Amino acid sequence: MSNHALLNNVEHQHLKINPQRSAQLGDGFWYSETFPSEFKAVQAHYPIFFSKDDATNMFSPVCLYGINKDENLFLANQQWQANYIPLTMQRLPFYIATQNTTQDGVATQDYVISIDLDSPKVSTEQGVNLFLEHGGNSEFLERMVMVLDNLHHGLQENQIFIKTLIKYGLLESVTLELDLVNGVKHNLLGFYTINEDTLNQLSHDVIAQLHSQGYLACIYMVIASQVHIRDLVTLKNAQLMLQKRAV
Repeated sequence: MSNHALLNNVEHQHLKINPQRSAQLGDGFWYSETFPSEFKAVQAHYPIFFSKDDATNMFSPVCLYGINKDENLFLANQQWQANYIPLTMQRLPFYIATQNTTQDGVATQDYVISIDLDSPKVSTEQGVNLFLEHGGNSEFLERMVMVLDNLHHGLQENQIFIKTLIKYGLLESVTLELDLVNGVKHNLLGFYTINEDTLNQLSHDVIAQLHSQGYLACIYMVIASQVHIRDLVTLKNAQLMLQKRAV
């Protein structure tokens, strides 16, 4: 369960955040949302797919970290084993919240920081301080503010990007059969990717439009990122071998 509260330097003056990374600390996600302006960084390390929310039928681009639910193969020795951590994971246990205010009789909605007080990363005993002794933000918290700001603006890119992909029929469901070292053939289901046949049949005008929007490069980065499926299989096989030796 989560226990979100608006962050402030009075009630939360003594809070600390454990900067380590592990499933026990809440990093055991097998994928998280990303966005077009982050693709260049994430495609160097992770496969990018698209996830569909069954409740809303909305698609989102996601970075994949494992091949099973609640499995993050990049976690080892209390660290994240890649040179770039996607912003949706960097920000934990912080979130973007909205707060309704009224100024001069005009109702406005402001974006503020919330924190999950029940996150295992949060304590008053161990970790990095959020606030300075006299109430100012710590360097760590200032960095989190920047992460959340970049994440907020980045996620806003997804709506029009996804609409464009759907408009031209560029999304298709994908099933991947992965061969594991224990002899199991694992089927990776439930994700979507770029339909390359449809992409190759687009008119020159549409291709030019996608290029002018900056989306053509993003599409090809999604396609190129699929090579990292092999990396996930390698990480999973290494995990299985360690488990076998431990028996």
